[in-house]
Amino acid sequence: MQLVKVGLCAFGMSGKIFHAPFLNEHPGFFMSAIVERSKEESKEKYPDAIIYRSVEEMLQNSDIDVVVVNTPVQTHFEYAKMALEAGKNIIVEKPFTVNVAEAEELVRLAESKNLFLSVYQNRRFDRDYLQVQKIISEGKLGNIKEVEIRFDRFRTEPSAKQHKENPELNGSGSVHDLGSHLVDQATQFFGFPEKLFADIFSMKGEEFANDYFEILLYYKNDLRVRLKSSVFTKEDHFAYKIFGDKGSFLQERTDDQENELATGAIPIYGKDWMKPLTESDGILIYSNENSKSERVLTSSKPGNYMNYYQQIYEHIVFGYALPSLGNEVVQNMKIIEAALESSKKGKVLDLN
Repeated sequence: MQLVKVGLCAFGMSGKIFHAPFLNEHPGFFMSAIVERSKEESKEKYPDAIIYRSVEEMLQNSDIDVVVVNTPVQTHFEYAKMALEAGKNIIVEKPFTVNVAEAEELVRLAESKNLFLSVYQNRRFDRDYLQVQKIISEGKLGNIKEVEIRFDRFRTEPSAKQHKENPELNGSGSVHDLGSHLVDQATQFFGFPEKLFADIFSMKGEEFANDYFEILLYYKNDLRVRLKSSVFTKEDHFAYKIFGDKGSFLQERTDDQENELATGAIPIYGKDWMKPLTESDGILIYSNENSKSERVLTSSKPGNYMNYYQQIYEHIVFGYALPSLGNEVVQNMKIIEAALESSKKGKVLDLN
């Protein structure tokens, strides 16, 4: 099996939970380098990885094939550009960049150097997202008319992460953080909208970055998609509500990979490593062949973030399709940027 050598730009939460465990367990990858500016926390679990004190120092390692840019979003552009100029393929954590101009420049640079650029949109591999994708593709709901996708939390106290909480920093706040997932899912399901309207602010107060948003996407054929997030939601909602002219589907957010990884769970290569659900997590109501209404309790199958890295490996070795292309995610950045402008101006914006 061809071995692909990877360097991690940071060993914070993202590195520890979303990247290192999968790279370490996938037999086609070798995690050869990790940047830790002052600590050596990675040494215990990943003793074969060389620890570097800066991204610049790591990029001098000519053996590295792929660099994972998983630093705070305000540094994504700088480090991603640096890696591309060093001749490295790159995976960039979401959100891609702080604005569209940076994202477009990185895509152009990668193309000019014949290198790949993928954005780590791991929520495409969540069990709940995959279940919604399946239900929509089956066509039982008919023509989709209205959709709501939510990602709520109950975090009334600000975090210590200034790159997420400081309103003066570009890219801070929930719209870039959680919004990058919801916008990506909307565009994966329905494509690029024609118009949007957004309401964005901070429930914790003006001294903190936005922690609430509602973005209404307008599509052709009168489809409306509402994306919403709040940090003052103690009781869970259905994360997905899909309404069509033949039926409806309600789906809970039940993927638990992040929580399991945070407790030290080790993903397994080659098979699902999350346990099947013991209860249903969705409700499907639709008209059957006899025009009678059926109500079915559904259960989603396990998601697996390993599939993202499997697709990256298959792209490198076999030339298969690259997951979450940079120029694809640029479109998401355009929606995020327009949403911020819409909220500021208080009006509907035409995206064409």
